[in-house]
Amino acid sequence: MKRSIHIKGTVLDLSGPVVMGILNVTPDSFSDGGKYDTVDTAFLQAHKMINDGAGIIDVGGYSSKPGAADVSEQEELDRVIPIIQKLTSIVDIPISIDTFRSKVAIAAVQAGACVVNDISAGDDDEDMIPSVAALGVPYIMMHKQGKSKTMQNNPQYIDVVQDVFDYLLAKKEACRTAGINDLLIDPGFGFGKTIEHNYALLKQLMVFNSLELPLMVGLSRKSMIYNFLGTDAHNALNGTSFLHSFALQNGANLLRVHDVKEAVECVKLFKKMRD
Repeated sequence: MKRSIHIKGTVLDLSGPVVMGILNVTPDSFSDGGKYDTVDTAFLQAHKMINDGAGIIDVGGYSSKPGAADVSEQEELDRVIPIIQKLTSIVDIPISIDTFRSKVAIAAVQAGACVVNDISAGDDDEDMIPSVAALGVPYIMMHKQGKSKTMQNNPQYIDVVQDVFDYLLAKKEACRTAGINDLLIDPGFGFGKTIEHNYALLKQLMVFNSLELPLMVGLSRKSMIYNFLGTDAHNALNGTSFLHSFALQNGANLLRVHDVKEAVECVKLFKKMRD
């Protein structure tokens, strides 16, 4: 199974595994909305995550939580480009752009980002896959059922694990045909899925290893944790750490997280047990 990707002429080994720090430069993200919506506050948070051990920083300017307000393409660009430019001029760490818009992806890579993380796997913008192929950067493709605003309105599957697997397999083939060499997959926890769907995917996470692509999971502080435990996103760190440990044991190569220090500790303990 492939456990590495090429970034800026070097190889990033994901067998470690690696922690991706979430940097939401938005006013309304579900966990940290509004905390890092200026270049200075965003840079300080990114610096902290790097010191805590993040291997990648994922910059996003469009909240994908259910019911979130729509954001124009220009506003998204105005949010993400300045922080990407500042980060890439100062820090030596891969920067990912979290967007479903091809024009934002192109501008972000031109500004210094070197990975595209797309929650729609090209479904929300038909130009995304050919644009990423032309850019020559790694592409993270995630499964999402429906549009972000309404995706949690009674999502339905015949067999959620098989349905998500088949979707990602088809996307792998489409991306390979387009000429994208470095691909990662994300089953999309919380994106058009009930609590039961989410845990069915997590229990059978090992299934996705047969796609022979590095596997990213985004479980951090999600409703599948805090709704089940009867708490909220701000009190979901303990549950997040437990599920991260389970995901690592079942093939996760990249953890996308809000709390880098704690996730890095999970990875260190996992490696100790594995080695």
